This record gives sequence, structure tokens and C-alpha cells, in this order.
Amino acid sequence: MLMKVQQDMTDANHDEGTPVSVKIRERLQAAKRRFHSNDNIADFIRPGELEALFEEVTDKMKGVLDSMVIDTENDHNTGDTARRVAKMYLKEVFAGRYVQAPTITEFPNAEHLNELMIVGPITVRSACSHHLCPVIGKIWIGVMPNEHTNVIGLSKYARLAEWIMGRPQIQEEAVVQLADLIQEKTQPDGLAIVMEASHYCMGWRGVKDMDSKMINSVMRGVFLKDSDLRREFLSLIPRRS
Repeated sequence: MLMKVQQDMTDANHDEGTPVSVKIRERLQAAKRRFHSNDNIADFIRPGELEALFEEVTDKMKGVLDSMVIDTENDHNTGDTARRVAKMYLKEVFAGRYVQAPTITEFPNAEHLNELMIVGPITVRSACSHHLCPVIGKIWIGVMPNEHTNVIGLSKYARLAEWIMGRPQIQEEAVVQLADLIQEKTQPDGLAIVMEASHYCMGWRGVKDMDSKMINSVMRGVFLKDSDLRREFLSLIPRRS
């Protein structure tokens, strides 16, 4: 009994000195779960740990600024930059990694709606996982419901898009993740998503071309099989700028 108490105390002391990021990572690894930049890891974060992670990231960001030879002690512009950047990453632009999916109320398709519905343009903001530079664009979503489809409010599509895009992403994978999520929530006969975005990793650095945009799409179900329906969806999307 005494040995068990001593072991528990040793484990507790070790746990107290372990960075929260290490604890979260160990839980993910024990569960054999992936934690890529565009994965959500909210299930593995315990109450209070996000604040502790915020403090840890703030401290690490101070080290980055020091290594860039920025005098944060005397520079009035950067004195609180580390904390602002940590808040931006964890609680704002990358919050989709650290919080649960938004609660979505689903309703039965009582009227047996079976006509094409299009939502958009939804403005989305993300960041490329290569350089952490902004990706800003718009999304159009087409849904072909059936009598068993779950109906969700129009604003909920925007909330789901924000949750998926709120992680370091590449556009091709982000659209597929969003399609998987909407498919799971609504179970339609068909789902179509088109995304058009500007990538600041191309406009802010590299070739510095601010005019280029990337457009990609995902087609599921009847949108994939029925070329006339696919053309109808694409023709009803307002002319993109």
C-alpha cells in the first residue's frame, strides 16, 4: 500500500512538471490517433488545458522572437506580441483544431424536399499548412436532398465551414473534409462544393502574385453521376470574381 502511494506521488510530481502539449500528444499516441495540422484534437484536451497550452505557446513564441533578434523588452510594438500571436493561433484562426464541432440542430425532411439547394458564397478564412500564410476565399455548397435527408439551417453550413477551415490546411484537403462532414450530418442524395481562394503564400512571398486564385471542387452522389445536374449547379453559382 505504501509503495503504491509513493508511486502515485511520483507520477503526480512527474505529471505536474510535464508540458501540457506533451500530455496531449501522449494521449493521442496512446489512442493511435493522428494529429496532423488539419486534424481536430479536442477530444484529447482536458478542462483547463487549453489555457495552459496558451501559456506554453506564448512562452515558446517569446523564444522565437528572441531568436529573430527582436528586442521585445524595449520595443513598445512587440512587447506583448508573443501573447497576441498565441491567442490568434489557439483561440482564433486555428480554433478548429482545439474545440468541438459546433452544435448543429438537424430536422427531418418532413416535406420530402428533393430539389437542388445552393448555399453561398460563404466567406472562409484559413492558413496554408506550409507557411501558415492566410488563405481567404469563398465556398458554394449544393445539396440534393431526399426524404431521409436531415435538414439544417443555412447559417449552420457557414459554422461547419468555419470549423473545418479554422486549421492549417491545404485547400484540396479542406474541401474534402468539409464534404465528409456535411455528408455525415445531412445524408443527401448528392453534395457539391466549389471553393475559390487567394493564397498569401503565393501573393505575400514566393512569386508575389496577388491575382492568382485556386478553384477546386468535390462532387458526391448524383452530382458525380448526373452531368446535367452538375452543370445546373455550376451555372447557378454567381460569376466568381
